[in-house]
Amino acid sequence: MRKIAYKPLVIALTAVMFSMNSCTKDFEEINSNPNDPTLVKAQYLLTSGLESSIDRYWGHRDRFERINIDAAELYMQHLTRNIYSNEGDDYTVSVAVTNNNWKGFYNDAQVNFQRIITISSPDGATPNANYVGVAMVMRTWVFSLLTDMYGPIPYSEAIQGTAATPIYTPKYDSQEAIYAAMLADLKTANSLLTVGGPAVAGDIVYNGDILKWKKFANSLRLRLANRQAKKKPAESKAVFAEILGNASTYPIFTTNADNAQLNCSAVLPSNNEWNQIIIQGGRTDWNLSKTLVDQMNSMGDTRITVYGNPNKDGVYQGHPNGLPDAIATTFLSSSSTIGTYFTRATAPEVIMTFAELNFILAEAALDGDITGDADAYFKTAVNASFTQYALTPPAAFLAKLGTATKEKIMEQKWVALFGQGIEAWTEWRRTGLPKFPAPDARAVLNNDGVLPTRFTYSTNEYSLNKASVEGGVTLLGGKDDMKTKLWWAE
Repeated sequence: MRKIAYKPLVIALTAVMFSMNSCTKDFEEINSNPNDPTLVKAQYLLTSGLESSIDRYWGHRDRFERINIDAAELYMQHLTRNIYSNEGDDYTVSVAVTNNNWKGFYNDAQVNFQRIITISSPDGATPNANYVGVAMVMRTWVFSLLTDMYGPIPYSEAIQGTAATPIYTPKYDSQEAIYAAMLADLKTANSLLTVGGPAVAGDIVYNGDILKWKKFANSLRLRLANRQAKKKPAESKAVFAEILGNASTYPIFTTNADNAQLNCSAVLPSNNEWNQIIIQGGRTDWNLSKTLVDQMNSMGDTRITVYGNPNKDGVYQGHPNGLPDAIATTFLSSSSTIGTYFTRATAPEVIMTFAELNFILAEAALDGDITGDADAYFKTAVNASFTQYALTPPAAFLAKLGTATKEKIMEQKWVALFGQGIEAWTEWRRTGLPKFPAPDARAVLNNDGVLPTRFTYSTNEYSLNKASVEGGVTLLGGKDDMKTKLWWAE
């Protein structure tokens, strides 16, 4: 349970360090103040890093920061807008949103996780291998978000602004290189995390349960291996074989109790971000998308009772994405709003679930990357998604579901990822699935009508790190726009 009642520590950073600041063992010497403590404990850095990064990923309560519900959830047609269609629903994303999230994920998240690694390493001020392991898992997760949203990014030279030899203009690394490094770091994190080892405080995700952190590390490693499988098949198969072949060394999620999520508090400001926006802030801008509602209604999928609220006529109904405001506002009273499960103060902000893991294994089995019954993994995934909301799949739903195919796996994964728009968007960009219906004839879409494939780089990078960001565009293999496909696209 998230027991704190404050937002992350504010880290004052100079403009030239927006995308590359870090804290090393030199931090205390550089920033020493004889009147203040010179060392922030790992437990406080961990709480701050966890809350800032997961809140940002899930929703963020501030306008022009909400990269999930003002972009990805709309692109993925989980949600739609009834006003301000130019904030995501028409494929627009403001420069402020992409700039703020680039800066926020690096400065608010990665700086904290890197500081934990520095002070908790064997030669650090307060050695603790479990803190290092947890921080490495979270640092990898945030890097995976950044590279999957933007493409090539500063990685190997990132967050080194206050190193012994500081780097203020970090180079951009290719996604292929970043994925190899992230997979290696997760393996290292698993080896560092020791059940029964030194205690970890400030953990508002797993409350210091190191076994669950190991499960998350290895499950996340499988996610990344699966994502690159078409580009690096031998390497990905080796990762699958190593993890699935040794459950004691490489434990993975086995139930919904293992889900990686931030368990929010009813005490403001540590409430769920959607609660803050919709309930505390009184915003009524979002409804369920017609695409999602029609698919779930056609299947008799009872998860719709959790995802949304019935309209005034007692039915679940959505409206099309991309409608101009004058048309979209007419659906305000007839389209279903976001379900109270997701808007309550204590609603969890989810990173990865047991259901998602089994969708990954189902796809890997179907593609021949692992041995095993793809349909069995598929059914386990679907059942886990229902169980996550204390539901049981109806018999009629299961009959319509049938046996696993790539299309069915990805469609049900898309449904199960409701709320996790960034992850659903990444999987759609990788596979092109599910197949969405043609846009409504009344929709007005930007980006030449192309569902965005990435975010453009921060304009601050062109001002402060021009040569490096231009190198990143070269690695991208296309224009710095929202139509260039990323490395892992199939």
